[in-house]
Amino acid sequence: MALYAIGDLHLCLGAEKPMDIFGGAWVGYMDKLKEGLSVITPEDTTVLLGDLSWALDLENAKEDFAWINEIPGRKIILKGNHDYWWSTASKFYKFCAENGFSDQWILNNNHYEYGGYAICGTRGWFFEEEKSGTHDEKVFRRELLRLEASLKSAGDLPKVVFLHYPPRYKGYECPEILALLEQYGVSRCFYGHLHGASHGLAMEGLWDGVDFRLVAADKLNFEPYLVLP
Repeated sequence: MALYAIGDLHLCLGAEKPMDIFGGAWVGYMDKLKEGLSVITPEDTTVLLGDLSWALDLENAKEDFAWINEIPGRKIILKGNHDYWWSTASKFYKFCAENGFSDQWILNNNHYEYGGYAICGTRGWFFEEEKSGTHDEKVFRRELLRLEASLKSAGDLPKVVFLHYPPRYKGYECPEILALLEQYGVSRCFYGHLHGASHGLAMEGLWDGVDFRLVAADKLNFEPYLVLP
């Protein structure tokens, strides 16, 4: 039994947007993912940290979720900035039931348990959006509420947090999210979103008592990161 994490699969079976066009590590990435994820067993749990499918709605995401369904064990899914298919948990579970997709679970205002730990998280917010003039205060505050709801739901369990956006990177940090990690005693935080040259912006390791790790698929050479054995 193991807990794995990987983000940014960017599947495109139902949308014409293969990541191969970016070259480098992304060439042949679907085959790389299939091979990398082959270490996962039916007893394992895998957290998928957003940007899972380029599809614009659930119907067009069907092939991508069929692909995800082939990953053994429990899959815990959180939203990324490119997950335009995302609607509501009830619609997602109905979609899964109609298509025979099993053991796929939304992480949104809630938590899941693994080996005495609580899996908590949400999409988060990226303040680079503010620099480009598109910062949405309402969306940001909603993400803070979702993260706190997830953390609160876990009670006294030790908490591991998963976000799509990095709460800190070179040149910036999000104090509101970092404050929640401190308030709820979070010691480990995983995130995705950063690709290619942006890997150099990642701040990994121990910062202010929290161990941060970038688990975007291309950073991991398309192999899932072992969070807990």
